[in-house]
Amino acid sequence: MLPTSTKALILDMDGVLWRDKQPVGDLPEIFTRIRARGLKFSFGTNNSTKTIGEFLQTMSNFGVELESWQIISSSLATAEELKRTFPNGGPVFLIGENGIEQALIDSGFQPLLDPQEDTRPVAVVVGFDRLCTYAKLRRATLLIRAGVPFYGTNPDKTFPAPTGLVPGAGSLLAAISAATDVQPKVVGKPSPELFRLALERMGSTPEVTLVVGDRLETDIAAGQAAGCKTALVLTGVATREQAEMWNPKIDVIAENLSTLVG
Repeated sequence: MLPTSTKALILDMDGVLWRDKQPVGDLPEIFTRIRARGLKFSFGTNNSTKTIGEFLQTMSNFGVELESWQIISSSLATAEELKRTFPNGGPVFLIGENGIEQALIDSGFQPLLDPQEDTRPVAVVVGFDRLCTYAKLRRATLLIRAGVPFYGTNPDKTFPAPTGLVPGAGSLLAAISAATDVQPKVVGKPSPELFRLALERMGSTPEVTLVVGDRLETDIAAGQAAGCKTALVLTGVATREQAEMWNPKIDVIAENLSTLVG
């Protein structure tokens, strides 16, 4: 089902490769087929909770060995955006987990995790945080209302789990936006920056690259914004009916990654 021009793939992870901790299909066999077809591939994920090393370990646990350059996360992209804006680094009030915390540290920032900390940060950064408390939301709100810039790793309101859709980073962003009347600068998808970095790392061009995702408003929108062909798999959030109504038209709709690869 791959378009005949396809020479490279940019794959989302959650909802495409796995749901929560369960793999979607036989991943080792799928990537054996991808490699046998001579396709370059990388990953552009809005998941801000894992470090690059943790993503590599997760894929290794599923039987797929990767290199660190192949994974571009919203945490990595957010840290790079902050580094461009604040080249000297500085403290950042963070609502988020290990992935964005480590990315900020690697880029020269000092994450502030304690909502009682009174240091004024250069920015407020919000990603997915399963331990988010009212105290954290309160601190972020007060800082943003005091003029501190507001960043979000990704706008995903939900993400797929075996039991159904559960709240994602976008739900936290929505709560803070409601309390501050300020919209965050979102660095992850649907911004095309993740995919542009993936293209650069693969040495590929949009014309021969297929973006594969399960979300219309992030994966597909970002792929189209980057000028790539797009494929929607039905193992995550979007339904076939929603995909068929999407405009601009999606190039391929597939039941799952295995079917797409063929």
